[in-house]
Amino acid sequence: MTSLVIAEHDHASIKGATLNTVTAAVQCGGDVHVLVAGSNAAAAAAAAAQIAGVSKVIHADGAQFAHALAENMAGQILAIASGYSHILFPSTASGKNIAPRVAAKLDVGQLSDVSKVISADTFERPIYAGNAIATVQSMDATKVITVRTTGFDPAAATGGAAAVESASAVADSGKSSFVGSEIAKNDRPELTAAKIIVSGGRALGSSEKFTEVLTPLADKLGAALGASRAAVDAGYAPNDWQVGQTGKIVAPQLYVACGISGAIQHLAGMKDSKVIVAINKDPEAPIFSVADYGLEADLFVAVPELIAAL
Repeated sequence: MTSLVIAEHDHASIKGATLNTVTAAVQCGGDVHVLVAGSNAAAAAAAAAQIAGVSKVIHADGAQFAHALAENMAGQILAIASGYSHILFPSTASGKNIAPRVAAKLDVGQLSDVSKVISADTFERPIYAGNAIATVQSMDATKVITVRTTGFDPAAATGGAAAVESASAVADSGKSSFVGSEIAKNDRPELTAAKIIVSGGRALGSSEKFTEVLTPLADKLGAALGASRAAVDAGYAPNDWQVGQTGKIVAPQLYVACGISGAIQHLAGMKDSKVIVAINKDPEAPIFSVADYGLEADLFVAVPELIAAL
């Protein structure tokens, strides 16, 4: 029994979500191999070989993997899939894009957003926006899994000594092509990897207030900025700040929720945070039900006072 983890990387280093996925793969039992498919990605393959718990790294190199197009990535995975009992992806935008194609081609069911490994064929995953946990057993010969990274501690990025093996790169599928990207520049930590997150809700009232009130607090704490869906829909914050079931799933050491009522959709994305601090003037706000520390106050008064005290 051997598991294959599909690495997410920038061709030079391995992204953090891969480390959590390796932990899930180790819990499935057997050896753990990592596939690094990229363009001039030898450095990323070398970094993957250092991950604790990994016994082999498979490195497929080609220009067709430069932007991790799902059709090309799925083709490479399928070319080597026959030797694996489990194929695991981080439950990120990329993983969710590739995994269903692999599962469909293998004619197996996909196990989505797995948050716990009970045994090699039995897993837990949240349903109903995290309000219930389903236990799912798969009889498929190959388990195709997306891993909810907040459910697993990251594997150590150093200490391993896996062999790196080159694999023949599959040809470009020709079904899609990379046209371009517009990436927002951000000096703050990446939301899904941040240890501290300051989030704002619709109560802030405008994008100007969002910046004026929350940015100084985030600067003081060295935090990433997040937002509720309501705040994003109202145009107060950009889409990539959205935390929640339809946004990003986060589990920082500290989550500060300012003016967020705590809709089920939002709670599903942040309730695994280690410490949750909620500031809201509504004593009945659902966010208080999951908060470790709750302050019933006007955020426009409380946040500046908090900044002054830090």
